[in-house]
Amino acid sequence: MYVTTTNDLPGFRINRHIGLVRGVTVRSRNALSDAVGGLQSMLGGRVGAYVKLAEAGRQEAYDELVRHAQEHGANAILAVRYDATEIMPGVTEVLCYGTGVIVEPV
Repeated sequence: MYVTTTNDLPGFRINRHIGLVRGVTVRSRNALSDAVGGLQSMLGGRVGAYVKLAEAGRQEAYDELVRHAQEHGANAILAVRYDATEIMPGVTEVLCYGTGVIVEPV
C-alpha cells in the first residue's frame, strides 16, 4: 500500500478513485499515564507518557485506514491527514483519512 500526504504519487498514474477511506480509534488515558504525565509536566519539557499515548492512537488509526482502503480495493492512499477530537476529558478520538485510489506505474 502506497500512502502519501500529497495529492498525487510521482511515477504512478491514477486509474480509479475509490473515494474517502478512514481509520478511527478512541483512546483514553489511564491512571498510570496520568500520574507519570503529571509528574513529567511539573518538571517541564517533553511529556513522554502522553507522547506514547498519542503515537499509539495515531498508529491504530493509520492501521485502520490502510485496512479500510484494502477492503475497498485500493492500492494507494493520497492526501492523508490526521485529526483528533477530545470526546470527553481524558478520551480522544483520532481519525486518519485520505483518498483511496488504484494506481499503476507510468
